[in-house]
Amino acid sequence: MRESISAIFTSGEKVFSIRRQNYLKAFPGYTAFPGGKVDKEDHTSDIKVPDVFTGLPSYLYSALSREMKEELNFDLCANTESIISIKDVGIAITPEFNPYRFKTHFLRIELKTPFEFAVDSGEAMSSSWENADDILDSYRRGEILAVPPTVKLFENLSRDINFTEVLDLSLDYNPESEVPMIESIYGVKQFLPLSHTFPPANRTNCFLIGDDHCVLIDPSPRDNKELSKLLNYLSKYTVHEVFLTHHHPDHHEHAVEIAAKYNVSIGLSRDTHQRILFRHGNDYFKDIDLKFYKEGDSLTTSLGSTVKIYEVPGHDEGQLALAPETLNWFLVGDLIQTVGTVVIGAPEGDMAKYYQSLERVINLAPKFVIPSHGISIGGVNKLKSTLKHRKMREKKIVELLDSGHSEAELLDIIYEGLDDRLKPYAIKTISAHITKIKSESK
Repeated sequence: MRESISAIFTSGEKVFSIRRQNYLKAFPGYTAFPGGKVDKEDHTSDIKVPDVFTGLPSYLYSALSREMKEELNFDLCANTESIISIKDVGIAITPEFNPYRFKTHFLRIELKTPFEFAVDSGEAMSSSWENADDILDSYRRGEILAVPPTVKLFENLSRDINFTEVLDLSLDYNPESEVPMIESIYGVKQFLPLSHTFPPANRTNCFLIGDDHCVLIDPSPRDNKELSKLLNYLSKYTVHEVFLTHHHPDHHEHAVEIAAKYNVSIGLSRDTHQRILFRHGNDYFKDIDLKFYKEGDSLTTSLGSTVKIYEVPGHDEGQLALAPETLNWFLVGDLIQTVGTVVIGAPEGDMAKYYQSLERVINLAPKFVIPSHGISIGGVNKLKSTLKHRKMREKKIVELLDSGHSEAELLDIIYEGLDDRLKPYAIKTISAHITKIKSESK
């Protein structure tokens, strides 16, 4: 497990934070504290640790010093006289379900006055000194995106900016009896049960949204054990309706059982309904009340804003997306993923419609985008890069076909070195591109 360190600069009642650029690979668009990874060189560094940092291991000081220079153009050693106190305030260990795990040390550095940092614009789109209360209020209005340790730190800084406890900032759940749950966007609870999904992802996000009418979206635990863990966590909340974004099994496995347990209806598109019945039999929804949704319908409210239905075909003909009228967030289902890639394949997939759905959400420009696999992200950069990548691949397919390559030869050229288990899905996507190319050529 790698280590990292973050600095929480405070001055009086104010705390310094940054909002990460939307195009970054790690936590794009998230409100965070400056900091970064410990490198190998930090462990062998001969850097002198100033007296004010006594007790901090030299390798952590080395990493902290380097990161502050890179991100803030702030020299810790040269500015020790502006530091009032330094306090270790917590450690966060990335949950075991995340393949990239870190042990992150959080250090509160109290300054005499709010320093005017020269923030690296490549790392942060904005930065500010604010009262912790105001930052926490922004989070509770759904205006910022933050990981659980950051939220917990803001909560404690709001209570007492000089709190003395060393906090355990790891995710608060029992892995033996509960699925993980995070709330990076306030009002959108994201449960992460293991599911029968497409690798490299192994979980499908299950969301709970709604002010008075609480809707559970895409519950799909892979087995009875995961179902029990999901229900254990859900017992803390109320569920008034289950909603399915589309018909693929990794988005509705055990959804009928959950709806029956809560005695609630299941909402979905008519296309999704028909495809599920075709795949699983006419009795699949037996004794369950169904609600059919279409473009423009209202589902519930979130933080006072009506959540509307959007039709986003391409990956699946009947796929529905959700967004509040504020467009503060857009729950896109399998339109994109931040873990792995989206398969577009017949009979439910259509590459031309997929392009159109991506372009539509890009043009709507929601503040945050929420996929069914992976973390929520800031802005629409991921949608833009996905569309650009698909167009580049399509151009390559056209060139290969024009140069005389057969459709069968395209797989090994375009997806060189692909895991054999994934080749059937890659073939589907290539076929969807070719169908689009041939249709447009007519």
